[in-house]
Amino acid sequence: MPIKSIDIIKKGTDEIIGEDLLVKKLNSGKPLIIKAGFDPTAPDLHLGHTILLNKLKQFQDLGHKIIFLIGDFTATIGDPTGKTELRPSLSMEQVAENAETYKSQVFKLLDAKKTLIKFNSEWLSNLSAADLIEIIGSYSVARMLERDDFKKRFKSNKNISIKEFIYPILQGYDSVVLNADVEIGGTDQKFNLLMGRYLQSLKNENNEDVKQVVITLPLLEGLDGVKKMSKSLSNYIAIDDLPSEIFGKIMSISDDLMWRYYELLSEIDHKELGKLKKASNENKLNPRDLKMDLGVEIVSKFYSHEEAKKAKEEFKSIFQQNKIPENIETIDVDPMPLPNLLKHVGLAPSTSEARRLIGQKALKIDDHVVDSIDYELKKGSYILKLGKKKFAQVNVKK
Repeated sequence: MPIKSIDIIKKGTDEIIGEDLLVKKLNSGKPLIIKAGFDPTAPDLHLGHTILLNKLKQFQDLGHKIIFLIGDFTATIGDPTGKTELRPSLSMEQVAENAETYKSQVFKLLDAKKTLIKFNSEWLSNLSAADLIEIIGSYSVARMLERDDFKKRFKSNKNISIKEFIYPILQGYDSVVLNADVEIGGTDQKFNLLMGRYLQSLKNENNEDVKQVVITLPLLEGLDGVKKMSKSLSNYIAIDDLPSEIFGKIMSISDDLMWRYYELLSEIDHKELGKLKKASNENKLNPRDLKMDLGVEIVSKFYSHEEAKKAKEEFKSIFQQNKIPENIETIDVDPMPLPNLLKHVGLAPSTSEARRLIGQKALKIDDHVVDSIDYELKKGSYILKLGKKKFAQVNVKK
């Protein structure tokens, strides 16, 4: 059992710090406490988060205790990892609202009956000033400045808040409170994850056996294929997106990025993936068809297989046969300039981008090309199509 377990656990990881200890813990036969923290700084979980959630599910299926930690307290500070400047703080109200969506979304992948959801405000908000000083006093500013992001900001005279120094220490303290055996996070979280090991060791007089094992996982690139998937960069696929939206976004990624998504998001094994790559390189498989298969698999993780197949057929109908989506929503709008309308209904990210697209004759209204930003829609219902992929139905009121 332990040998098989470690093979399952190691699959898809970037690094395991304390692998020998992990094997020892697995050999004990006791269910391990597996911790993963999520700061609810935005309302949606996205595909990037699912890499971590899938690893939690593997541990869960092996009989271990999963703690899905919502960092509602630390979210008000803001994780400084990878940031080049001070992040704006969120209010407790914003954090609480985002946390509720996390609770509803996480059980699309994890077993609700076997998952413990905790909020770190339960213990962090009750720390006294003396408690806090004792915790943060165990780490030096010099060590903190070894972090690349802090080092770069310090050298360029950019502001580093004291609370940002405190953030990784508080994340590490979470592991002390929860007695975590394993903590999982992205490769960019390594410094923060190691803080948990350090504080656990101090708390238990350098007893190596109580230190958590750190498992880092690869970061998923966003739809642009450059930066990591992030809501703030608008390059993400939310797990709460509609099946047709998830499928359509998968179809929009580059062929090179498709393979990365297969590696990190698909259940297909490495050997079979190698066969697909070989067939694609020999022009025996079309990347479009491979993306469709990937799209169906990913949609099926969050919806039924039937809904995934329907999303595929709808995509083929729209983009290969140039048909309008069946269940397109009608949006009631007041009269407004055309660029503003395109932004309002979500066809364009901004009015300036809408003007550019209109000027390029990318907009059709009821199947007629419109290339004037002064075009006026009178009272009535219209089908708007921008480019080949975006549709909206509007009802203009007077």
